[in-house]
Amino acid sequence: MGALTAMVRLRVDGHEVEVVAGSSVAAAIAHAGATARASVSGQRRTALCGMGVCFECRATVDGRAQQRTCLLPVAEGMEVRTRG
Repeated sequence: MGALTAMVRLRVDGHEVEVVAGSSVAAAIAHAGATARASVSGQRRTALCGMGVCFECRATVDGRAQQRTCLLPVAEGMEVRTRG
């Protein structure tokens, strides 16, 4: 990243992640090496469409469950939970 690129720190499943400001929470989840949620059968799911249509990117963000992370920009200090 260039010297003028603003970065944001947040936590994904308890791990600190630093991403470029303006990135989506889904991108931060991917950067952390995580997936967004588990299906009813327990299969791990992640962002598919990237525009809020498929709902595969849902996670808990700052205590709010079922957030579509592909539509949500990152914010400093944000807490993201992809599991339970």
